Amino acid sequence: MDTAQILETIKMISEENLDIRTITMGISLLDCIDSDSDKACQKIYDKITTKAKDLVKVGNQIATEYGIPVINKRVSVTPISLIAAASKDKDYVKYAKALDRAAQTLGIDFIGGYSALVQKGYQNGDRTLIKSLPQALAETNLVCASVNVGSTRSGINMDAVKEMGQVVKAASELDFMTNAKMVIFCNAVEDNPFMAGGFHGVGEPDAVINVGVSGPGVVKSALEKVKGASMDVVAETIKQTAFKVTRMGQLVGSIAAEKLNVPFGIVDLSLAPTPAVGDSVAQILEEIGLEQVGTHGTTAALAMLNDAVKKGGIMACSHVGGLSGAFIPVSEDAGMIDAVNAGSLNIEKLEAMTAVCSVGLDMIAIPGNTPAETISAMIADEAAIGMINNKTTAVRVVPVPGKDVGETVEFGGLLGHAPIMAVNKVSSADMINRGGLIPAPVHSFKN
Repeated sequence: MDTAQILETIKMISEENLDIRTITMGISLLDCIDSDSDKACQKIYDKITTKAKDLVKVGNQIATEYGIPVINKRVSVTPISLIAAASKDKDYVKYAKALDRAAQTLGIDFIGGYSALVQKGYQNGDRTLIKSLPQALAETNLVCASVNVGSTRSGINMDAVKEMGQVVKAASELDFMTNAKMVIFCNAVEDNPFMAGGFHGVGEPDAVINVGVSGPGVVKSALEKVKGASMDVVAETIKQTAFKVTRMGQLVGSIAAEKLNVPFGIVDLSLAPTPAVGDSVAQILEEIGLEQVGTHGTTAALAMLNDAVKKGGIMACSHVGGLSGAFIPVSEDAGMIDAVNAGSLNIEKLEAMTAVCSVGLDMIAIPGNTPAETISAMIADEAAIGMINNKTTAVRVVPVPGKDVGETVEFGGLLGHAPIMAVNKVSSADMINRGGLIPAPVHSFKN
């Protein structure tokens, strides 16, 4: 890099909120399977705390030596429904507590993988884990959970969709914040470094380092320099900026993998916003020319942004993966919050936007009296978008007991705060109660 590029990178970090959002170590727990759940939990704790013992130290070293902020250090593990199925336990909460103990021992921010993959049906471990989700998340601090209810290849498991609506509702009644740690997916990926949906896929190495980068402020700053230019120029500017951001992610991931003596996996190209001023995906869309996000043209601008980010990232790094796109979580994005409060952005428009970006209806606060069947129907809609478009979609909604439309809920930290958004009050219960399987689309048959 020449001097100008070095100075440009320093400016991105110091003034435009560029950071490494997460270094995530994926760890396989397949060799921890044991029919005795106490032995299995001990093996899980021992393996995680051994493999990732230096994760936080290395993340901090990189931040100090290279001047690159590393915001989160995380671990993702093999879906616990697969590991715990060997036991005869009727409750997997002890596995969640073992994960939580390991995370606290390491000093990491989150651990993901209290998960089940049920896109085509349940195995016994899946049923047990899903039933335990509200209690497991309420009784742990750092554990994140996910359930994959559909895929382009298999269709949508509507029995699981119905059950997950009930789980979200039950979790909110124990502690509404638990739903900030749980995601319901269609087409979940195996190398996702971002929480709450991260888990370590069975096709992954025994341990691997994945990196998630974040640079909405950098992209917005770059676009301020091309005001009034054509959309071709806008797309090219975003692509070049994404290239620089991804190169930094690859550098950090490679260094971390070498220091930790595990393979380097992928860089996730996602633009992940924060509540900080100037670190907003919504404000990028407004810089492109929308008066406020949510108005007509929002979906087109977001589609262009997402595609340009991916093109720039793929040029910069041959190992890309995860979710890779622009996140649009409401509570974590100051511009999204402003748009909701102004009335220009609603759940229906957010759903349309998810057809062209990562990942779905994310960190949306809804009234606490929303019926479970309505939440299930929201999950079904997002899963259908993912299934038909062969992309990852997800739902992370947070019903807040005692709150209604127009009120605000505070989540804290990177999760920010959110206005309670209106949900369509017309019932979907008869459809959801049918259960069964929505068949895979015709284009799923590709062998």
